[in-house]
Amino acid sequence: MNKLFIPVIALCMTWMAPVQAQQSGNYESVTVEAKTRSRDASGSPKFSDWKPFETRLVANIKDFKPVAVEHNKYGSVKDIRSKATGFFRVEKINDRWWVIDPEGCAGINIAMNSVNTGKSARNKAAYAQKFANNTDWIQKTKAELQGVGFNGTGSWSTYTSIIKANAQSDKPLSYTINWNFMSSYGKKRGGTYSVPGHTGYPGNVIFVFDPEFEKFCDEHAKQLAQYKDDPNLFGYFSDNEMPFSLKNLENYLKLQKDDPGYMAAKKWLDEKGISPEQITDKERAEFLAFAAERYFSIVAKAIKKYDPNHLYLGSRLYSSEKNVPEFMKAAGKYVDLISINYYGVWTPNKKLMANWEKWSGKPFIITEYYTKGMDSGLPNISGAGWQVKTQEDRGKFYQNYCLALLESKTCVGWHWFKYQDNDPTNTKAELSNQDANKGIVDNDYNLYRPLADKMKELNQNYFQLINYFDNLNK
Repeated sequence: MNKLFIPVIALCMTWMAPVQAQQSGNYESVTVEAKTRSRDASGSPKFSDWKPFETRLVANIKDFKPVAVEHNKYGSVKDIRSKATGFFRVEKINDRWWVIDPEGCAGINIAMNSVNTGKSARNKAAYAQKFANNTDWIQKTKAELQGVGFNGTGSWSTYTSIIKANAQSDKPLSYTINWNFMSSYGKKRGGTYSVPGHTGYPGNVIFVFDPEFEKFCDEHAKQLAQYKDDPNLFGYFSDNEMPFSLKNLENYLKLQKDDPGYMAAKKWLDEKGISPEQITDKERAEFLAFAAERYFSIVAKAIKKYDPNHLYLGSRLYSSEKNVPEFMKAAGKYVDLISINYYGVWTPNKKLMANWEKWSGKPFIITEYYTKGMDSGLPNISGAGWQVKTQEDRGKFYQNYCLALLESKTCVGWHWFKYQDNDPTNTKAELSNQDANKGIVDNDYNLYRPLADKMKELNQNYFQLINYFDNLNK
């Protein structure tokens, strides 16, 4: 009987033990239960049982005492100043990276993705009830976001509306634009297709070796010139979640022999005197860097030719490429900062974050992450985020996640995904945005107050928290 009983106790203790975050500071730990997401053999999403995760909260840091700090119109702090160029840039000051705003003040970019109006019938009906017109919507939404402590908007936001709202305000909301160089070229070339969350490519490799790609990028980038003098533009993304992978070398070699990608990979191998059977991870990493060098150099050249004033924010990395030193070094030569869609972690990893800057020589920004609350009434199956039980838990996740980013001296901001929930009645929705509680507002444009309150508590104290961590880690 005892032999049977002991393992049961051990199993229960293992299940009950929180997943440790390994965070620093004098704080009282709490736990939040979440269901982690994975995929089954068919590729369909599946979720684990509820698991407790150690969570650090602003209010639970025992020796943190926020004091009033004066912010400028961009949400930056006036206590740290550098050269004002009239545009956003990044700079390392005393071993920490900062966003330097157009006035020369230091801050971080705290942004919201997909700030736009919903497309479903329900969304449109709610919009008509709450807003007089698009100007009314963007002005109220801008005020709401800034009231929660956000100072910018991320990918897929209606930047034309934001530009107009900024022109009528002395407190602008910065914005970004994703120009989709590779996916736009792919649509013109042919062969791309939709997969959940991003564009798919034949053989799971991009068309970077096509001789026409560079000319296309130069022509495509001419659109940037109309924005080059706007001080409220934070910067440009060149693409989203492309298949940069250690498998790229073999995948290019599987293409048709007249494909430019195949010919480039074959030539690269031949010049090294290596047969396909002799490929190791060393060659895989080197070739991945070779492909990255070509992509980032071409795109950066086109961007800077038509707009030398604004940040090139990279291509929103999403997979294992961010942990390949050779790839990060190649990207770091051309981007102003590294953008990463960072899912699958409750607390960002200290060592990885340090390595991203060490390898690339650039700071990073997290451009997608979120959790889905089961109290929203939505199924919460689609998308990469984990499930939690309540909106309060979503807010606790936000604080825990962002505290780790603030503690890192290499992160210059984050972009929450996203402004509004998915609507399951929208049959035309993108595959990863069909039924999930991702928004800060619901499908009727109502703010999730428990989530927003936790966001506000952290966002409005970001500078004081940075000082706390920097003093703690001296």
